[in-house]
Amino acid sequence: MPIKGLKKKVAAKGKKQMLKFTVDCQQPADDNIIEPKDLEKFFNNRIKVEGKTGNLGEKVVVSREKAKIHVSAEAPFSKRYLKYLSKKYLKMQQLRDFLRVVAPSKTSYELRYFNINED
Repeated sequence: MPIKGLKKKVAAKGKKQMLKFTVDCQQPADDNIIEPKDLEKFFNNRIKVEGKTGNLGEKVVVSREKAKIHVSAEAPFSKRYLKYLSKKYLKMQQLRDFLRVVAPSKTSYELRYFNINED
């Protein structure tokens, strides 16, 4: 028997939270070491949505503006995953020994050279 005055809690189906991340490859792109369009293509091919690659749909959007790659995604998407994919791309291009992925801000990564002469 239902209790009077007790209502079920219904979650409001509003807009999903969109997360925006940036991967800046300005330094290596200026030196013609990597092509930002190749990294963008790599992200498009490799980002998994619900456990499947090539399943971006409306949930994840990858775009490029000169040497910056912007990734907009719906809420369950981690920035760390972009770092993982960036490192995977660098390893594939055999650049992992020369470039590293650094986070200059909360929503972006940057590809930088290792500082060799730090003495």
